[in-house]
Amino acid sequence: MAQNLSGYHRALDLFEGLVAGVPRDGWDATSPCAGWTARDVAGHVTGGQRMVLALAAGEPAPEVNADPARFAPDDVLLCWRTAREDCTAALTPAALSRPVPFGELGDLPLGDFLEGYILEPLVHAWDLAEATGQPSRLDPDLVHHAFATAQVVAAPLRARGHLAPPRRAPQGADEQTRMLSFLGRTPV
Repeated sequence: MAQNLSGYHRALDLFEGLVAGVPRDGWDATSPCAGWTARDVAGHVTGGQRMVLALAAGEPAPEVNADPARFAPDDVLLCWRTAREDCTAALTPAALSRPVPFGELGDLPLGDFLEGYILEPLVHAWDLAEATGQPSRLDPDLVHHAFATAQVVAAPLRARGHLAPPRRAPQGADEQTRMLSFLGRTPV
């Protein structure tokens, strides 16, 4: 079981910094996620914290893809911080060892799940940065880890309509560009 969640927390820190950097009038900006605004992206990741909290407690996880803005209706940064704090408090040793469903891979301890979950806040940090005109360079170590996870989880996500088809990365592209292209984004 995972004992070190530093990558997971670093990805959350990166996402939080970008949420804090969105101007008050920036939440309606179009994001790279089809049909989603910056608020939808932030709500989706905030909802992801609510999902992790539910998994930690052994409760049904909320649906985070439909109407994601409901997780961040007003003060987006406050909603994010509250969800993150609640989730972090629930990540006890017992919760981290709790088996959670991981699609075709079966059940994994929550701690192991969170090691792979880095992908979610990381790629959506890029989406939020792009939507709101903030710097979108991601932590290369997190990108490397997330890209490996993406290659494992992409097919079932695409089959359920939660991930766009891969795009071709430019020849000689760095790993961040290759990962984002693989995930259906168009990094420029």
